[in-house]
Amino acid sequence: MKVVLQRVSEASVTIEGERVAEIGKGLLILVGIVNEDTQEDINWLCNKIVNLRVFPDEEGVMNTSLKTSNGDVIVVSQFTLQASTKKGNRPSYIKAAKPDVAIPIYESFKATLQKVLEKPIQTGEFGADMKVRLLNDGPVTILIDSKQKE
Repeated sequence: MKVVLQRVSEASVTIEGERVAEIGKGLLILVGIVNEDTQEDINWLCNKIVNLRVFPDEEGVMNTSLKTSNGDVIVVSQFTLQASTKKGNRPSYIKAAKPDVAIPIYESFKATLQKVLEKPIQTGEFGADMKVRLLNDGPVTILIDSKQKE
């Protein structure tokens, strides 16, 4: 499983003209799932995400976590994170899990993250054509791959 974390001052998701998610300070999390992803990947990622110190402390140093800064979260499924660009100019998405596998993993990721964070999170809609807006704060953008543990 790959995630892209973007520290935001604000973010929102709109589907067919309707805003379905909106946050202020927090993280926009894009999630790409492969067939091999398990609850172990989910647990590791969720703990890493909520405890990663990417928010500024009183002195402006990135030393505060999502959990301690009381930041909000929007989670968006994004199969294109699993793209392979090795051959040619057209990305291949063969590594990305199909919906029958990806949806239960995505739902488990959302539930686990909410449990670990101890507060509600907001989401996009799996498979929908979403318009994602964000104001990246910093900018801070971090890629984490559960298979590489980095």
